[in-house]
Order: sequence, then structure tokens, then C-alpha cells
Amino acid sequence: MIPAKIIEVTPNNVEKETLFCIKDMKKPEAKSKQKWFEKRYKEGLKLKILKDANDKMLGFIEYIPASNAWRPVEADNFMFIHCMYIYAKKHRNLGLGAMMLKEAENDAMSKHMDGLCVMTSKGSWMADKRLFEKHGFNQVDARGRFELMSKKWNAQAPDPSLIDWTTKQQNYMGWHLLYADQCPWHEKSVEALLNVAMDHGIDLKITKINTAQEAKNAPSGYGGFNLLYNGKLLEDHYISNTRFRNIIRKVL
Repeated sequence: MIPAKIIEVTPNNVEKETLFCIKDMKKPEAKSKQKWFEKRYKEGLKLKILKDANDKMLGFIEYIPASNAWRPVEADNFMFIHCMYIYAKKHRNLGLGAMMLKEAENDAMSKHMDGLCVMTSKGSWMADKRLFEKHGFNQVDARGRFELMSKKWNAQAPDPSLIDWTTKQQNYMGWHLLYADQCPWHEKSVEALLNVAMDHGIDLKITKINTAQEAKNAPSGYGGFNLLYNGKLLEDHYISNTRFRNIIRKVL
């Protein structure tokens, strides 16, 4: 393992340490994520950045008590990992992921929780489950392209489970986009999609997801970004204006 240290981001040092996935804290999308982070910090969210000996950022992990997770998961007294990422391929498979997982595990144990859980997928914007399997996680639920992985040290605790987001989709007739500021790139995508919708005379209804409970009840597995048309989920992660134009051509 290369020499590395973990820095915890707090509302007091976020301007200096950044949010990892966006470095320029003066950008509007960074400010939106910062406001989201500061509110969630009060709910137990932890954002920790992994750095090398020269203070270069290598990766990060974001986790929160599952009761406040922004994913469709039920996991009483578990810690839920929102995001985890090692930036450069050359730094992967060096034990850095294990280091961050151990950080979350120690934190959960210190709070007398029953275990950790995380959603994984082979598709976009999610970690592959193989990383977690290497470190004692087992698959406890699955839906669509998503798996729910869990590592628990209290054998008596019920396994975490996924909430069925497909039943929510029929409530969204017409064009709908639901999004949260959890990802700093959502705001830019929403603006781009609105412009495309206007060009095509489409009434795209925008709904901001403001609470963990709203995210848990969102109509997709990712929760934080949901594009739907007439009760069908079209995308569950942010997309470009070009991608949206292609979707419109296929749907209409």
C-alpha cells in the first residue's frame, strides 16, 4: 500500500478540502453540493478524502446512517455507503479501498451499529460488488441492475433490503425529471435537459428531491436522478443534452 492519509471534510474545512468530485468550490454546482453536504452533515453524513504524502487526492468515501441514506434502502442501525471511488487506475488494487472501508466500519462500530451496507452495480455510477465481496460483504437483495451488499457483525440483526422503486414509476405521466443536489453535476444536467425540452416543445416537469425520505421513495434505484416518460424510467443518472435528444427521438 502506498503511504496515504484520510482527511475528514467538515462544514468548517470544505472550502479548503473541496468535495473531491468537484474541485472548484466557486462554481454554482459546487455551492449546491456544499449546501446539501452541510445539511446532511448534521444528519450524520461523513465525507472523507484519501490523500498521499504530498496531499494529492487519491479517492474518497461518503457514508451516512442508513435511516438517512439517499437511496431506496431499509437498513435499521446500519451505516450506508453512498459513494466510494479511487480516482486513478494505477492506485487501484493497492489496498486503498480497504483502508476507506475500514474507516467506515470503525465509525459504524463506534456508534454501536450492526453493520455496513452499500448498493452496487455493473452499470453506470456505482461500484462493482467484487470490491466489497473481497472485504466480507454478502449480497442480501437485488433489483434490476442493482445489488445490495451487506457486512454485519451482529448476526441477530435483520438483513438490509431494497425498497421497490418500480411501483412509484406509474405516478409520473408525461415528462418528469426528479433530482437531488447530492451530485454536483445534476444541476448542470437539469439545465441542459430543460433547454432541450423547450426546443422540442416538451413540458418537462422538474421536481427537486430535498430529503432522504423523498430520495428513498424516488422512482429509481439510484434515487438522486430520475428521468421518466409516461410511467417509464428512461434514465437513473445524469445525462447530456445530446443523450436526451436521442431519447426524445426514440420515444416520440
